[in-house]
Amino acid sequence: MEQLKNTTELIGLKDKNIKIKTVFKADTHITIEASLDYQPPLCPHCKSQMSKYDFQRASTIPILDVQGIPTVLKLKKRRFQCKGCRRVTVSETSLVKKRCQISKPVRQKITQYHTEKLTNTAIAKRLHLSVSLVQRQLEAFTFKEDLTRLPEVLSVDEFSRNKGQLAFIAQDFETRKIVTLLENNPQTTIKNYFYRYPRAVREAVKVVTVDMSGSYIPILKQLFPKAKIVLDRFHIVQHLGRAMMSTRITIMKSFDKKSLPYRAMKNHWKILQKDNRKLSDKRFYSRTFSQTLTPKEIVKKILDLSDEFRYYYELYQLLLFHFQEKNTDHFMALIDDNLPFVNPVFTTVFKTFKKYKSYIANALELPYSNAKLEATNKLIKDIKRQAFGFRNFKNFKTKILIALNIKIERTNLILSRC
Repeated sequence: MEQLKNTTELIGLKDKNIKIKTVFKADTHITIEASLDYQPPLCPHCKSQMSKYDFQRASTIPILDVQGIPTVLKLKKRRFQCKGCRRVTVSETSLVKKRCQISKPVRQKITQYHTEKLTNTAIAKRLHLSVSLVQRQLEAFTFKEDLTRLPEVLSVDEFSRNKGQLAFIAQDFETRKIVTLLENNPQTTIKNYFYRYPRAVREAVKVVTVDMSGSYIPILKQLFPKAKIVLDRFHIVQHLGRAMMSTRITIMKSFDKKSLPYRAMKNHWKILQKDNRKLSDKRFYSRTFSQTLTPKEIVKKILDLSDEFRYYYELYQLLLFHFQEKNTDHFMALIDDNLPFVNPVFTTVFKTFKKYKSYIANALELPYSNAKLEATNKLIKDIKRQAFGFRNFKNFKTKILIALNIKIERTNLILSRC
């Protein structure tokens, strides 16, 4: 923690050569008049001694707000003239870069607001700057790619970037730091990127987590030959849930719309989708059955209405049980035993599971998933939504890397000090 010694440091003017003369407060802003002066240095051109010449016309430099009021610094800079070559130079300060009019604290504040997922327009409005300046500050960021290392656990996925176009994202599972963002997700693009890494680096990747998209798995085995591929557990359960919902709707529509089975399956669909071990014991009034029941009692009544639905419901619950208990053998055996008897929807799901049997086994045995990457995708969607979309993918990529990678580094630094 740094001790602030006077008022100038309190408002961000840490250069001791800046002397405040007067301060004016108007209805809309505060103006601070100051001068920059120090002993003449050597000439940067001929190294002769320089002498004080005069003051330059006051520069208007935006600084951070004082008491929530927009504040500008009217700074007169001392000019020096060389006694040898007679050239004139202007004094410099750490407050602003050479030939710039925006103070460094303001530029740092722009970066801070970028990490908070604010739009360029919102940042410009808060700091009383032009949108183009905020955009230039965004474009000034460069992120170097380290082609000498890859994380041991890598998560990959895609997200929508613009009008149905998909972009590819890879993230470090442990640190949540983004490894790369690619403008599109064809296999050729992904291969060309990762083949820039030496084979030894790619072989150091031990685990790759991915959703059930069939387009990624074949190339992941080529790119990371020694890595175990882990399917995201959420997507496995999601496939089962969608198959169960589709089956319920099909069976429901076989009854008359005014009949009790139709109304019961339609009105209590959420209870039927749930894991029966998580059903509440709390009683509530069911309009369908015209009595007060618990969710478990409702399920029992619905199963008594249709033997076909009972079969699929019990199969669905058994699959959920073995999956959550991580019984890989029982889970796959149940699929093999029931594959000849299920409807086309469940047949498609079961065949997909058999195709990815080893990857599902990895998902049940290893503690990795795509959950962290899905959370990152949610933040990316928030950035895109707040900015009403990005036409330029480079700006979109920079915004994401600032908002996520820089923020993660700062957060980890703070936590390490606790």
